[in-house]
Amino acid sequence: QVQLVESGGGLVQPGGSLRLSCAVAGSIARIGAMGWYRQAPGKQRELVALITRGGSTTYADSVKGRFTISRDNAKNTTYLQMDSLKPEDTAVYYCNAIVVLTQYWGKGTLVTVSS
Repeated sequence: QVQLVESGGGLVQPGGSLRLSCAVAGSIARIGAMGWYRQAPGKQRELVALITRGGSTTYADSVKGRFTISRDNAKNTTYLQMDSLKPEDTAVYYCNAIVVLTQYWGKGTLVTVSS
């Protein structure tokens, strides 16, 4: 059973920073791509950032230059460093990982950007 456990969400003021973490636990074979998605109230879930096992990254245009995704393959963990946060970044952030061609999701962590 593969589980993804996110942490690091919370309330932050505009212009502030947060770092999200996602650890993959369970019977883990080789982990492929890992990513972060978000879903704001009343909106569809959207891709924020993606990182391959080899370290290649993809970002949504709305977060380029502000967010950085990284991963530690030895710890089966991915991180999302979020800087210069804006109110429009407010959403539930979900971790995603592909393990043996199966996609897994975390339960989500809430990020609120507000003064």
